[in-house]
Amino acid sequence: MDASTGLYWLLVAGGSIIVAWVARRRGWPAPLLLVLVGLAVSPLVPSIALDPELILYVFLPPLLYSAALDSSYLSLRENKRAIGLLSIGLVLFTTVVVGGVVHLMLPDLPLAAAFALGAIVAPPDAVAAVAVGRRLGLPRRSLTILIGESLFNDATALTAYRVAIGAAAGHGISLLQGFGEFLYTAVGGVVIGVVVAVVSGWLLERARDPLVENTVMLLIPFATYLGAESVHASGVIAVVIVGLYLGHRMHRTGAGTRLVLTSVWKVTDFLLESIVFALIGLQLVPVLSGLVGRSPWEVAVYVLVIFVVTVLARFVWVFPAAYLPLLRSRTAARPPWQDVVVVGWAGMRGVVSMAAAFAIPDDFPERNLLLFLTFTTVILTLLVQGLTFPTLIRKLRVSSEREEYEDNLSEAAAQQAAVEAGLARLEEILEQEETDEIHREVIDMLRAKSERRALTAWERLGGGTGQGGVETPSRLYRRLRREMLDAERAVFVRLRDERRLDDEVLRRVTAELDFEEAILER
Repeated sequence: MDASTGLYWLLVAGGSIIVAWVARRRGWPAPLLLVLVGLAVSPLVPSIALDPELILYVFLPPLLYSAALDSSYLSLRENKRAIGLLSIGLVLFTTVVVGGVVHLMLPDLPLAAAFALGAIVAPPDAVAAVAVGRRLGLPRRSLTILIGESLFNDATALTAYRVAIGAAAGHGISLLQGFGEFLYTAVGGVVIGVVVAVVSGWLLERARDPLVENTVMLLIPFATYLGAESVHASGVIAVVIVGLYLGHRMHRTGAGTRLVLTSVWKVTDFLLESIVFALIGLQLVPVLSGLVGRSPWEVAVYVLVIFVVTVLARFVWVFPAAYLPLLRSRTAARPPWQDVVVVGWAGMRGVVSMAAAFAIPDDFPERNLLLFLTFTTVILTLLVQGLTFPTLIRKLRVSSEREEYEDNLSEAAAQQAAVEAGLARLEEILEQEETDEIHREVIDMLRAKSERRALTAWERLGGGTGQGGVETPSRLYRRLRREMLDAERAVFVRLRDERRLDDEVLRRVTAELDFEEAILER
């Protein structure tokens, strides 16, 4: 990589962060603003086509891994049928439907090549939908389904894509061979994921060093993905399984490891997602350059038809998938139709589709047209569905208010039980040890701190402000303690500036104040 290319990527990263920062300040969906800005500046910057290897081997593994770490294995398991129907069934259904329509519009295009385009645009990227849904209070089950779908659908789509590309290239892959390859990649990904998960979990639980553990955690997704792909198994499935396994057992690591881990992956996600969505918009010029000589009206028809078919295929699938399986069970709860509509409209496509399109061989039939149709499908789903997604949620009055109340209630009960257990353990220790006046003061402080934690959880059920807007005791405590921490921190900095305190000491005492402030923020 020469200096100009390095400067280009530095500017992309820096510009993406600035745009994402503006979006966060304004309360706008960052992915959508990044795409729009990328489209706007694409004609003004050097044209560099998206490198599929960069996306699939550098960006995709950590993003999948982080999403899996932050997901609930138990919630995904509870919704496994819905997730499976979307991540496998819907992807294959979309591949066939879109491929069939493309073949009808372009009869000279081989059917396998048409199915390749169907596989490329089949997997939605739930990053934008989940970001909006969380901000607007989308019900947890809907969020879980969208997250679970996005974790596993790439594996299905990429496998179908490889089979279609191989068939179009004349490798003579039969339907049975295609199913066998799909089965091999899926099972291989599961096996590799389980092995890496168990070994990684064993090592992390024994390292007991936050710095070492988090460094290893950063390497795990890349090593897992590369290992699985090297034997032609699904790197996506392998990485997701490792992330779910380690996330489910994160309580076995140390507190320091978990604190650092949260910060590390928040920064990583923010940087990678910002760059990825900016890159989508920046591909405008590269994809347009391959359409020289084609009728704009003809291409516009193709674009509109593929977009509409892609959106409709999802709706055609999600309603039967949501309700037909429930006919065999009289006790199963039927999801509200509003929730199903929201899930159906959350089919925004993302960078995996773009990477797959750019990976199409140069001698592939109608490669430039397929690349352009992929780009426009991604852009239209992100902008049309993404920009209208918040309005749809509000209009349908889809809300998680009841879930939030139940969460607060269960947290308060759990905090009460935990405090009682902690105080009981404290009493056991006191029965075995002699105490003097100083010790009793420490014990009273411990009791007060435990009781304050329980009180905070119960107060949250009442809205957290008390009657008539009066601050609750816990909120008052946090506000006043923050003011005290700011004053203490200012003293330490002043003493450092006066050279009465070394920087090393300043960092140590500041870290203690920061940890306490983090607890107050919680």
